[in-house]
Amino acid sequence: MVRTQVQLTEKQVRLLREMSRSGRESMAALIRRAVDQFLINRKPDPDLLYRRASTVLGKYSAGAGDISLEHDRYLDEAFGK
Repeated sequence: MVRTQVQLTEKQVRLLREMSRSGRESMAALIRRAVDQFLINRKPDPDLLYRRASTVLGKYSAGAGDISLEHDRYLDEAFGK
């Protein structure tokens, strides 16, 4: 684990202490769990996704010039449908 410092409001600390006492879980564990939930539920940044996708555009060649038009047919052939 990596040690870090976070500033919380007095109300946040009070509520975390209450939860910690009643649930017998450390404040640090509660904060880690909250951060995990935040990371799981966050929406991806559309600009970042676009930049990532742009890095592979034109990177590979399939040897066919009509893939954008005939992609369904190529997929059917590849998967034996």
